[in-house]
Amino acid sequence: MVLEHVPLEVIPGSEAEFEAAFDVARHEVANSPGCRSIRLARCVETPNRYLLLIEWNSLADHVDGFRNSEAFTRWRGLVARFWDPLPTVLHFSDVVRMDDVTADD
Repeated sequence: MVLEHVPLEVIPGSEAEFEAAFDVARHEVANSPGCRSIRLARCVETPNRYLLLIEWNSLADHVDGFRNSEAFTRWRGLVARFWDPLPTVLHFSDVVRMDDVTADD
């Protein structure tokens, strides 16, 4: 599994419009081969700052598959106009992962 990490700076004042466009665009990613999950989080302290996290089965599923697809072209057409600057995309693999942690863990 590979985790795509994308910090997004959205043009101030366009947050609601970006979120509406993302709601449509996310299906382009989610329906791509190898996509396991997609998550968008909004910064509490800086409301125009977001974090996009996408889990892929492999780096190739993202870089060779999705980024070279028509779905990627549609994705960017829907959401990229809100970003300033264009984001830096990084990929991570798990070292330690704990889901659904309780106090006893």
